[in-house]
Amino acid sequence: MNFPEGFLWGAAVAAHQVEGGNTNCDSWLLEHVDGSIYSEPSGDACDHYHRYREDIALLANLGFNSYRFSIEWARIEPEEGEFSIAQLDHYRRMLAACHEHGIKPVVTFHHFTSPRWLAQRGGWESPETAALFARYCERAAKHLGDLVGLACTINELNLPILLHKSGFLHSDEAIITSRWRAAAARALGVQAEMFSSFPFCVRGRAVEVLLEAHRRGSQALRAAGQFGVGMTLAMLDFQAAPGAEGVRDRIVAEAHDIFLDAARADDFVGVQCYTRQRLGPDGPLAPEPGAEFTQMGYEFWPEAVEASVRQASAKAQVPIIVTESGIATDDDSRRIAYVERALAGVGRCLRSGIDVRGYFYWSLLDNFEWLFGYRPKFGLVAVDRSTQKRTLKRSAEWLGRIAHNNKI
Repeated sequence: MNFPEGFLWGAAVAAHQVEGGNTNCDSWLLEHVDGSIYSEPSGDACDHYHRYREDIALLANLGFNSYRFSIEWARIEPEEGEFSIAQLDHYRRMLAACHEHGIKPVVTFHHFTSPRWLAQRGGWESPETAALFARYCERAAKHLGDLVGLACTINELNLPILLHKSGFLHSDEAIITSRWRAAAARALGVQAEMFSSFPFCVRGRAVEVLLEAHRRGSQALRAAGQFGVGMTLAMLDFQAAPGAEGVRDRIVAEAHDIFLDAARADDFVGVQCYTRQRLGPDGPLAPEPGAEFTQMGYEFWPEAVEASVRQASAKAQVPIIVTESGIATDDDSRRIAYVERALAGVGRCLRSGIDVRGYFYWSLLDNFEWLFGYRPKFGLVAVDRSTQKRTLKRSAEWLGRIAHNNKI
């Protein structure tokens, strides 16, 4: 299987999951409050903040030509309206390191974490946030835009609604009345109903705020640089049991389609897919007997990538980049099997005429996997967190050869 000339082969990370010491964001706060739903704090993570040159060189040496990473709003704008030139210069050095190694940087401007001051004033449930996000995008892009290859506004813009519709999160009421939310609000000196953190934004106009933030953020980014701009979406391959077609169609419309409709105004849409979700007339169904599970607790189903690419392309009608695809496992042979089957699906999409422009494995490093802590192992590269030593897995070299050769 040959891939098109210029196809992007990359790995992805998010700032909070790998940088370490991201103390000014809402996630760090939630990791340390009474009743925290995080299994452990992020701490030093993979110390990527200081070791990015080593990691970018490693990626290039493996044969990849692109790197997707996020810049951290909480570092760049630590207090409302106060922008840090030192932090912007740090990310500029990261971008320069990519170019030094022939790596195309794909920059995500928001990957789940927000400054504490934003969470304190309603976060993504507040209609004021769209303008604040656009201002941050404008300021960051003016400093960095000449080095950006592609830009993603908000990672998995649809995630809050998807998690609820697919049954992965508790009810809205359980989140609103939770001990951890109340504790976070107390720490910030506000009433519990004021505190809101992505992806737990569940009330009011959250979906409208997110879509407006993407629209305004995209405008700011395009005005500041000559690079493509798009959103990334979390997608599940929703499969209906007999009699559940209506349930499936309603969930797809609410969790996928309204965002894919908005993506028609973009230069691309990033598809991020890991598994399928079976549905019955009453909602989500458990995997079939004998199913294989990943360390994240969901089904091993790489064919979901192809289904999601096809759906996104048909609905958004813009080029597609698989901006995340991967598996949490200690068995590296299963990682190779997963990616091989996912890439076979991407190949079928290409052969049927779908404009797919890249594949990014999640993730480059074994990193901090949010509520699950450091137990899930997604990385192509193992990290000994006591020494921060990097060790290549066989899957890294295998996928790097495919990337270098642009073919399987």
